[in-house]
Amino acid sequence: MAKIAIFDYGAGNLFSLKSALERNGAESVEIIYDLKELPKYDGLVLPGVGNFDPAIKSIEGSAQHLDKAIDSGMPVMGICLGMEMLFDKSEEGKMEGLRILDGDVVMLPKGKVKIPHMGWNNLQIKGDSRFLKGVRDGSWVYFVHSYRTVPRQRKIVVATSDYGVSVPAVIERDNLIGVQFHPEKSGDVGSIMIRNFLKICDSEST
Repeated sequence: MAKIAIFDYGAGNLFSLKSALERNGAESVEIIYDLKELPKYDGLVLPGVGNFDPAIKSIEGSAQHLDKAIDSGMPVMGICLGMEMLFDKSEEGKMEGLRILDGDVVMLPKGKVKIPHMGWNNLQIKGDSRFLKGVRDGSWVYFVHSYRTVPRQRKIVVATSDYGVSVPAVIERDNLIGVQFHPEKSGDVGSIMIRNFLKICDSEST
């Protein structure tokens, strides 16, 4: 069973995420503040709370440990902001992103849709995905966001959602998973995804 770390950017309020991971089968879940602790764990979650620049500031001092963990094959799931940070830059902030994935983060179309996008929306599954195994096309998940990613490699987008524009809802590249919605708030569908992530963590740790 997987031991999972959640990185806290300082925004706190991670209880629902921690409890969702525990409820769906994680052996243990710990909130960490420094990524040098990563070798003790089987997987990492970058949560979806906070703002871009403060989150980057909190992680940049130990970002090399994240790079090392990803290179070693550790499964990493970025949720909302946690996914956006993996890209080159974001219109939300002035700092560079972690530059692990090529592409930018842009605001949802102002004047065309209500911002933030808050509520349930359905997924259009585009490709094979270990993270989405058992999730039906058209399933509903819970979003709270004002920005969307624009990956340069479209093949990493395995699910989208329509909100006046096509939003990359799930990206997957090897051991790296990013979701624009909140699986911990997405009911039974979110639970399937969390269990899939934990299975990926188990398989990579054996």
